[in-house]
Amino acid sequence: MWVLNNVASSVGDPNQRLTSWFLRALISRASKVCPTAMNSLNGNGVVRRRLMSVTELAGYVDLIPWHRFGYCASNSAIFKAVQGFQKVHVLDFSITHCMQWPTLIDALAKRPEGPPSLRITVPSFRPQVPPLLNVSCEEVGLRLGYFSKFREVPFEFNVIGNSSSETITSTSEDSYKFQFELLLSQLNPCSLNLQDDEALVVNFQNWLRYLPDERIGGDATSRKDAYNINSLRDSFLNMISGLNPRIVVVVDEDSDLNATSLTSRMATCFNYLWIPFDALETFMPKDSCQRLEYESDIGHKIENIIGFEGLQRIERLDSGATVSQRIRNAGFFSIPFCEETVKEVKGLLDEHASGWGMKREEDMLVLTWKGHNSVFATAWVANNNNNIGLDLED
Repeated sequence: MWVLNNVASSVGDPNQRLTSWFLRALISRASKVCPTAMNSLNGNGVVRRRLMSVTELAGYVDLIPWHRFGYCASNSAIFKAVQGFQKVHVLDFSITHCMQWPTLIDALAKRPEGPPSLRITVPSFRPQVPPLLNVSCEEVGLRLGYFSKFREVPFEFNVIGNSSSETITSTSEDSYKFQFELLLSQLNPCSLNLQDDEALVVNFQNWLRYLPDERIGGDATSRKDAYNINSLRDSFLNMISGLNPRIVVVVDEDSDLNATSLTSRMATCFNYLWIPFDALETFMPKDSCQRLEYESDIGHKIENIIGFEGLQRIERLDSGATVSQRIRNAGFFSIPFCEETVKEVKGLLDEHASGWGMKREEDMLVLTWKGHNSVFATAWVANNNNNIGLDLED
């Protein structure tokens, strides 16, 4: 680590910048074992997280297509799935503070038969991970309401869970468990006020990875064991299936960072998170404040993956293939994306650097950087409802 400290640079080339964040993560982990010895090396290398304004958040989302790819694919699938319904209810689990929904609201406003009434329900707590916003989720709901009124779309916004709007913290295991259990208690038709004549949409945007993944009744000794006995994450998906949603859309990063082995996580993490560092290098100067802040957010992720264990390690990302298997085990069937959605996503990627691309893997759409998988998008229906015939390719 002393050698790397002299080589790595937070303002160097992409590899040096990525290495500097891995070094900080290793120092953070080592300092828990021998804090005095590591103190001088640690210096001021603390990952700082700044609260963004709504305008700054919009710029953050637009910087690279990491989030917009999922917005575009999901909204297109949702729009098609809710055709013919006069009421739409979106149960939104996302880390980007409802930035996805203005585009959908705008599309619904232009429906030839007129817009449906739209209800969005969000949990009151979220993982304490970037991006962080300087307004409450209730304020976000008010802003969406103003926009919906301007677009003449009837709108309602609800918050479920803890009324104090606390966040999940990476340092409080009891709070993490309590708030997750509170969320589970709210996932029922009565608490959500589900209605028979509305199309229920469940939206997961970079969110499933933050759910606890311990097996009920004990710890899994291998990845294979996780499929034999339900984990809390699997139980959550089973509860979502029981809500009888019209469509479920899932978007997340396509890498397996849920291994128990530290060396495995380090290797996978390094071979995956070079992508945003390399992408930012193509169009932003080395000393750009916006670039440094974005990389700092990635550094927060790296520190949690490497520096923490147990429930304090909240970054527990599964690959797209593993997530898809979990969802199938919960009783869902995948829906392929239509060519119109593919065309919309390709149009979005044309607005960004030429290194970005898209490919199909089974029923997934996958965002790529220089041919390497970065983000996946999937759409699903439950097998216990009348939506089995829903086909986004029609």
